[in-house]
Amino acid sequence: MDIHAMVVDDSGIMRKMVMKSLRESKLANFVFTEAVDGQDALTKFDPDVIKLMFVDWNMPNMTGIELVRKIRETAPSHVPIVMITTEGTMGRVEEAMDQCGVDGYVVKPFTVDVLQKKLEPIFDKLSAAQAKSQGFFSKLADSLA
Repeated sequence: MDIHAMVVDDSGIMRKMVMKSLRESKLANFVFTEAVDGQDALTKFDPDVIKLMFVDWNMPNMTGIELVRKIRETAPSHVPIVMITTEGTMGRVEEAMDQCGVDGYVVKPFTVDVLQKKLEPIFDKLSAAQAKSQGFFSKLADSLA
């Protein structure tokens, strides 16, 4: 499965680590768009292109949680968003998941195994949605390949 994902973090090193870990997870063939903060992410975000987002909480200009709220208010379709952050308290997790509509939550530092386990339910939904959106002829072509 090919997935165009956006990685939003003010640390270039952390963006590279997230992308490397996602590639190593082998959950999908990833194409990445990077953003340095929430404001940058909003200018690059296109729900017709970006199918999954990985967002840090603490960033300048616009925090990750502000970005999530803005996307949930304005995006016409539901793009899964995963917070990848050092904010690991239950209050923060509950705020992100219950109040803001985050689909997954990974606390830094993390391993590829943790990432895989946390993301499998999201990828199951993405796979089902992708299969559902394929037409008859593309499904037939896939089955013949």
